[in-house]
Amino acid sequence: MAVDLLVRYGVIPEVGRFPCGAEMAANRGDRVVVQTERGPQLGVVLQSLRAASTGAADAGGSAESEEGARVLRLASADDLRQAETLRQEAQSGFSRWQRQFVDWNLQLELLDLEWTLDRGKLVVYVLGGRGPDTTRLALLAAASGQASIEVQPVSTEGLVPLERSGGGCGSGGCGCSH
Repeated sequence: MAVDLLVRYGVIPEVGRFPCGAEMAANRGDRVVVQTERGPQLGVVLQSLRAASTGAADAGGSAESEEGARVLRLASADDLRQAETLRQEAQSGFSRWQRQFVDWNLQLELLDLEWTLDRGKLVVYVLGGRGPDTTRLALLAAASGQASIEVQPVSTEGLVPLERSGGGCGSGGCGCSH
């Protein structure tokens, strides 16, 4: 029988429900690699649940509803070493990113950095909501040849979700006020 796993993942933690093959036996506390909308990330199993039927409501947490979200595997020793290497790399790059914020005159406060397990994307956590400076940060980083980044605003209540209005400028989806 297929199961879903509730998994906590990310430097600033999120909880998602991820489909898991019946052949994988995972228990609370096990480290797993999950495919998220950002890419592969290391996570910790919180609970095993019966697989949800299509369209069923999520059981708590922030639902991983993106196409392709799933448990890829139990984390191997290589996965754990890679995660630690990437954590150290993100930490060593923190002050450089802070200086970049000042140089670019961004009114944002850098909270943390996190690489996806495949080093395909750098998640840049900033204090505050989505707005012109978060958009500007992503554009300036891309224009300067930085790694592929995702700017993730964080408030006192947790991650600030991306507006799923489906529109661009004029719909409020880009963070502007018009």
